[in-house]
Amino acid sequence: EVQLQASGGGLVQTGGSLRLSCAASGFTFGDYAIGWFRQAPGKEREGVSCINTRGDSTYYADSVKGRFTASKDNAKNTVYLQMNSLKPEDTAVYYCAAGRTVFSGSFCLWTALDNYWGQGTQVTVSS
Repeated sequence: EVQLQASGGGLVQTGGSLRLSCAASGFTFGDYAIGWFRQAPGKEREGVSCINTRGDSTYYADSVKGRFTASKDNAKNTVYLQMNSLKPEDTAVYYCAAGRTVFSGSFCLWTALDNYWGQGTQVTVSS
């Protein structure tokens, strides 16, 4: 059974940090790029970050660039999203997703992250 399990969300004050994890099972994790998305109430889903299969190339949305860092541990079948300097506008449900051909040059093709999806984890940043 394929699973992507996101965890690590919670309530944090503005300026605080959280680290999200996305643990995978049931497929060859090293063959897939992983992306993080978020969706706030009343808003469309937004791509946040992508990391390639080897974990040595990343892409970030402008809204999180310089504050969020993705990493991939293929030995542990896990991707992490380190979120620093959190802002109230980062409040959302965060999801991870897996895809094969996700990068076009240095850009992430958000729509290519369509092979597997995990359930979300809530991040709430208080002002």
